[in-house]
Amino acid sequence: MTRDRDFTVVGRALSTPARSVFLNLLLDGTRRPAGELATAAGVSASTASGHLAVLVDAGLVTAHTRGRHRYYALAGPDVAAALESLGMLSDAAPVSGYRRSRRAEYLAAARFCYDHLAGRLGTGLTDAWVRSGWLAGRDELTLTDAGAVGLGQLGVDVDGAVAARRPTTRACLDWTERRPHLAGALGSAVGARFLDAGWVARHRSGLGLDVTESGRALIRETWAVDLAGPGRVPVG
Repeated sequence: MTRDRDFTVVGRALSTPARSVFLNLLLDGTRRPAGELATAAGVSASTASGHLAVLVDAGLVTAHTRGRHRYYALAGPDVAAALESLGMLSDAAPVSGYRRSRRAEYLAAARFCYDHLAGRLGTGLTDAWVRSGWLAGRDELTLTDAGAVGLGQLGVDVDGAVAARRPTTRACLDWTERRPHLAGALGSAVGARFLDAGWVARHRSGLGLDVTESGRALIRETWAVDLAGPGRVPVG
Protein backbone atom coordinates (compact mmCIF):
# COMPACT_ATOMS: atom_id res chain seq x y z
CA MET A 1 0.00 0.00 0.00
CA THR A 2 1.42 3.38 -1.02
CA ARG A 3 1.68 6.21 1.46
CA ASP A 4 1.51 8.81 -1.29
CA ARG A 5 -1.41 11.21 -1.04
CA ASP A 6 -3.38 12.81 -3.85
CA PHE A 7 -3.62 16.46 -2.87
CA THR A 8 -5.24 17.58 -6.10
CA VAL A 9 -8.86 17.36 -4.92
CA VAL A 10 -8.15 19.52 -1.88
CA GLY A 11 -5.94 21.81 -3.95
CA ARG A 12 -8.70 22.44 -6.46
CA ALA A 13 -11.18 23.05 -3.64
CA LEU A 14 -8.92 25.78 -2.21
CA SER A 15 -8.20 27.41 -5.55
CA THR A 16 -10.65 30.34 -5.50
CA PRO A 17 -10.71 33.43 -3.25
CA ALA A 18 -14.39 33.02 -2.39
CA ARG A 19 -13.79 29.55 -0.95
CA SER A 20 -10.94 30.92 1.14
CA VAL A 21 -13.34 33.50 2.57
CA PHE A 22 -15.84 30.76 3.41
CA LEU A 23 -13.24 28.59 5.15
CA ASN A 24 -11.81 31.51 7.12
CA LEU A 25 -15.29 32.30 8.42
CA LEU A 26 -15.96 28.68 9.34
CA LEU A 27 -12.62 28.17 11.11
CA ASP A 28 -14.16 29.20 14.43
CA GLY A 29 -16.39 26.13 14.48
CA THR A 30 -19.64 27.95 13.82
CA ARG A 31 -22.39 26.97 11.39
CA ARG A 32 -23.25 29.73 8.96
CA PRO A 33 -25.99 30.06 6.34
CA ALA A 34 -25.08 30.20 2.67
CA GLY A 35 -26.42 33.76 2.38
CA GLU A 36 -24.05 35.05 5.04
CA LEU A 37 -21.09 33.35 3.38
CA ALA A 38 -22.09 34.72 -0.03
CA THR A 39 -22.33 38.27 1.33
CA ALA A 40 -18.93 38.03 3.03
CA ALA A 41 -17.28 36.82 -0.18
CA GLY A 42 -19.11 39.32 -2.37
CA VAL A 43 -20.62 36.68 -4.65
CA SER A 44 -24.17 35.83 -5.67
CA ALA A 45 -26.19 33.14 -3.92
CA SER A 46 -25.96 30.83 -6.94
CA THR A 47 -22.18 31.28 -7.18
CA ALA A 48 -21.80 30.63 -3.45
CA SER A 49 -23.88 27.47 -3.78
CA GLY A 50 -21.52 26.15 -6.44
CA HIS A 51 -18.44 26.94 -4.38
CA LEU A 52 -19.93 25.33 -1.28
CA ALA A 53 -20.77 22.18 -3.23
CA VAL A 54 -17.09 21.88 -4.20
CA LEU A 55 -16.02 22.23 -0.56
CA VAL A 56 -18.56 19.62 0.53
CA ASP A 57 -17.45 17.19 -2.18
CA ALA A 58 -13.82 17.65 -1.10
CA GLY A 59 -14.73 16.70 2.48
CA LEU A 60 -13.76 20.09 3.89
CA VAL A 61 -17.26 21.32 4.74
CA THR A 62 -20.53 19.72 5.79
CA ALA A 63 -24.05 20.97 5.08
CA HIS A 64 -26.94 20.84 7.55
CA THR A 65 -30.55 21.57 6.64
CA ARG A 66 -32.71 23.39 9.15
CA GLY A 67 -36.16 24.20 7.86
CA ARG A 68 -35.78 26.01 4.56
CA HIS A 69 -32.18 26.99 5.22
CA ARG A 70 -28.86 25.20 4.81
CA TYR A 71 -26.05 25.83 7.22
CA TYR A 72 -22.41 25.05 6.54
CA ALA A 73 -19.60 24.10 8.93
CA LEU A 74 -16.09 22.69 8.76
CA ALA A 75 -16.09 18.91 8.53
CA GLY A 76 -14.23 18.51 11.83
CA PRO A 77 -11.24 19.45 13.97
CA ASP A 78 -8.78 17.70 11.64
CA VAL A 79 -9.85 19.98 8.80
CA ALA A 80 -9.46 23.02 11.06
CA ALA A 81 -5.98 21.91 12.10
CA ALA A 82 -4.96 21.36 8.48
CA LEU A 83 -6.22 24.80 7.45
CA GLU A 84 -4.52 26.44 10.43
CA SER A 85 -1.25 24.80 9.41
CA LEU A 86 -1.73 25.86 5.79
CA GLY A 87 -2.09 29.40 7.09
CA MET A 88 1.58 29.23 8.08
CA LEU A 89 2.45 28.83 4.38
CA SER A 90 -0.06 31.32 3.03
CA ASP A 91 0.11 35.05 2.52
CA ALA A 92 -2.27 37.12 4.59
CA ALA A 93 -5.31 38.33 2.69
CA PRO A 94 -5.10 42.06 1.86
CA VAL A 95 -6.83 44.20 4.49
CA SER A 96 -8.47 47.43 3.37
CA GLY A 97 -10.76 49.69 5.32
CA TYR A 98 -11.24 50.23 9.03
CA ARG A 99 -13.83 47.48 9.50
CA ARG A 100 -11.68 44.77 7.92
CA SER A 101 -8.62 45.99 9.80
CA ARG A 102 -10.49 45.74 13.11
CA ARG A 103 -11.79 42.30 12.18
CA ALA A 104 -8.25 41.10 11.43
CA GLU A 105 -7.09 42.46 14.79
CA TYR A 106 -9.86 40.65 16.65
CA LEU A 107 -9.03 37.36 14.95
CA ALA A 108 -5.32 37.72 15.70
CA ALA A 109 -6.01 38.63 19.32
CA ALA A 110 -8.51 35.96 20.35
CA ARG A 111 -10.60 33.50 18.39
CA PHE A 112 -11.76 29.92 18.24
CA CYS A 113 -9.79 27.62 15.96
CA TYR A 114 -12.74 25.28 15.42
CA ASP A 115 -13.39 24.46 19.10
CA HIS A 116 -10.26 25.60 20.95
CA LEU A 117 -8.78 28.96 21.89
CA ALA A 118 -6.36 30.53 19.42
CA GLY A 119 -4.64 33.79 18.62
CA ARG A 120 -2.65 35.66 21.27
CA LEU A 121 -5.09 34.43 23.91
CA GLY A 122 -4.66 30.75 23.01
CA THR A 123 -0.88 30.86 22.62
CA GLY A 124 -0.49 33.00 25.76
CA LEU A 125 -2.41 30.49 27.86
CA THR A 126 -0.53 27.56 26.34
CA ASP A 127 2.82 29.21 27.08
CA ALA A 128 1.72 29.93 30.65
CA TRP A 129 0.58 26.35 31.20
CA VAL A 130 3.90 25.03 29.95
CA ARG A 131 5.75 27.40 32.30
CA SER A 132 3.57 26.39 35.25
CA GLY A 133 4.01 22.67 34.57
CA TRP A 134 0.38 22.04 33.61
CA LEU A 135 1.50 21.04 30.12
CA ALA A 136 4.75 19.43 29.08
CA GLY A 137 6.47 19.70 25.73
CA ARG A 138 6.27 22.20 22.90
CA ASP A 139 5.85 20.57 19.49
CA GLU A 140 3.86 17.82 21.20
CA LEU A 141 1.93 18.89 24.27
CA THR A 142 1.15 16.51 27.15
CA LEU A 143 -1.18 17.07 30.10
CA THR A 144 0.61 16.63 33.44
CA ASP A 145 -0.89 15.49 36.72
CA ALA A 146 -0.63 19.06 38.01
CA GLY A 147 -2.42 20.29 34.90
CA ALA A 148 -5.21 17.76 35.34
CA VAL A 149 -5.76 18.98 38.90
CA GLY A 150 -5.46 22.67 38.06
CA LEU A 151 -7.75 22.62 35.04
CA GLY A 152 -10.20 20.40 36.90
CA GLN A 153 -10.39 22.97 39.69
CA LEU A 154 -11.33 25.56 37.08
CA GLY A 155 -14.25 23.40 36.03
CA VAL A 156 -12.71 22.04 32.84
CA ASP A 157 -14.03 18.55 32.02
CA VAL A 158 -10.61 16.91 32.13
CA ASP A 159 -11.97 13.37 32.63
CA GLY A 160 -14.21 13.73 29.59
CA ALA A 161 -11.30 15.00 27.50
CA VAL A 162 -9.07 12.09 28.56
CA ALA A 163 -11.83 9.58 27.76
CA ALA A 164 -12.66 11.10 24.36
CA ARG A 165 -11.90 9.19 21.19
CA ARG A 166 -9.80 12.02 19.78
CA PRO A 167 -6.30 12.82 21.12
CA THR A 168 -6.40 14.44 24.55
CA THR A 169 -3.83 17.09 23.69
CA ARG A 170 -2.40 18.32 20.45
CA ALA A 171 -0.16 21.26 19.56
CA CYS A 172 -1.89 23.24 16.81
CA LEU A 173 0.35 25.75 15.04
CA ASP A 174 -1.29 29.17 15.31
CA TRP A 175 -1.02 30.84 11.90
CA THR A 176 -1.12 34.39 13.28
CA GLU A 177 1.27 33.85 16.20
CA ARG A 178 3.53 31.27 14.51
CA ARG A 179 3.71 29.10 17.60
CA PRO A 180 1.50 26.36 19.10
CA HIS A 181 -1.75 26.62 20.98
CA LEU A 182 -3.50 23.78 22.78
CA ALA A 183 -5.90 21.70 20.69
CA GLY A 184 -7.34 18.20 20.96
CA ALA A 185 -10.12 17.09 23.30
CA LEU A 186 -8.59 19.05 26.20
CA GLY A 187 -8.35 22.20 24.09
CA SER A 188 -12.03 21.78 23.23
CA ALA A 189 -12.94 21.30 26.90
CA VAL A 190 -10.98 24.43 27.85
CA GLY A 191 -12.68 26.45 25.13
CA ALA A 192 -16.12 25.27 26.21
CA ARG A 193 -15.39 26.09 29.86
CA PHE A 194 -14.09 29.59 29.09
CA LEU A 195 -17.20 30.30 27.04
CA ASP A 196 -19.67 28.79 29.52
CA ALA A 197 -18.05 30.58 32.48
CA GLY A 198 -18.23 33.93 30.71
CA TRP A 199 -14.46 34.41 30.67
CA VAL A 200 -14.68 34.94 26.92
CA ALA A 201 -17.59 35.93 24.71
CA ARG A 202 -18.05 35.76 20.97
CA HIS A 203 -17.64 39.19 19.46
CA ARG A 204 -20.89 40.77 18.30
CA SER A 205 -19.62 40.72 14.72
CA GLY A 206 -19.57 36.92 14.89
CA LEU A 207 -15.79 36.88 14.41
CA GLY A 208 -13.22 36.57 17.14
CA LEU A 209 -13.61 36.66 20.92
CA ASP A 210 -13.66 39.30 23.62
CA VAL A 211 -12.03 38.51 26.94
CA THR A 212 -14.39 39.69 29.69
CA GLU A 213 -13.27 41.52 32.82
CA SER A 214 -13.65 38.32 34.85
CA GLY A 215 -11.65 36.39 32.28
CA ARG A 216 -8.88 38.95 32.22
CA ALA A 217 -8.69 38.91 36.03
CA LEU A 218 -8.58 35.10 36.09
CA ILE A 219 -5.79 34.95 33.52
CA ARG A 220 -3.75 37.69 35.18
CA GLU A 221 -4.11 36.43 38.75
CA THR A 222 -3.76 32.70 38.02
CA TRP A 223 -1.05 32.65 35.37
CA ALA A 224 0.39 36.19 35.48
CA VAL A 225 -0.55 36.80 31.86
CA ASP A 226 -1.42 40.47 31.31
CA LEU A 227 -3.78 40.85 28.37
CA ALA A 228 -3.91 44.64 28.75
CA GLY A 229 -0.32 45.22 27.64
CA PRO A 230 1.12 45.65 24.13
CA GLY A 231 -0.80 43.67 21.54
CA ARG A 232 -3.71 43.56 24.00
CA VAL A 233 -6.60 41.20 23.60
CA PRO A 234 -9.95 43.00 23.23
CA VAL A 235 -11.86 43.16 26.50
CA GLY A 236 -15.63 43.03 26.60
